[in-house]
Amino acid sequence: MAFTTPDHLVYAVPDLDAAVAWFGERAGVIPVPGGPHPGRGTRMALVALGERTYLELIGPDPEQPAPQRPRSFGIDGLRDPKLATWAVGANDLEGRAAAARADGYDPGGVASWRRDRPDGVHLEWRMTVLRDPLPSAGLVPFLIDWGKTPHPAAVAPEGCRLVDLRGEHPHSGPVRETLRALGVELPVSDGPAPTLIAQLRTPNGRLELR
Repeated sequence: MAFTTPDHLVYAVPDLDAAVAWFGERAGVIPVPGGPHPGRGTRMALVALGERTYLELIGPDPEQPAPQRPRSFGIDGLRDPKLATWAVGANDLEGRAAAARADGYDPGGVASWRRDRPDGVHLEWRMTVLRDPLPSAGLVPFLIDWGKTPHPAAVAPEGCRLVDLRGEHPHSGPVRETLRALGVELPVSDGPAPTLIAQLRTPNGRLELR
């Protein structure tokens, strides 16, 4: 079974600077700063994984005050980096969400987000907001629409490619049904713990993230 091409993968880390240094040494491509998420206490760095696919390394932003609500993707409780979830691009978010609800899965409402790149370019996008921050431990993606905003992969450093994406879960059957309701494909097999697993081809060889 093939996987739906992601818009991006979310690699949540407790220390962004350390994660960027590790990835650059291990993969041979150094992620570039993508800017902060205002009011949410996080910042990110990016690496392209394809023409419209990228890896987002996201961690706490020490230059922002602690947010009033927990940081996204379980970052506050992380001790080690984790491939937290993935996103799939979609144009008609409301329509896709309604279709998923009719098929038994509620991906949440649609919200607008924004951030500024370090070069000053303003980015705006819309995405489904998950009611459970990590449904099925991140195996079920959220949907995202960049609209007229330049896609982040276009300005992220190249050299890495996503070659495989799969999941493991103790109850893989219900997860596969949820993915089907959302209209996306991801191979999910039985495993001891919920895990999202990506294989990257890098200048320094294969790299697995999980």
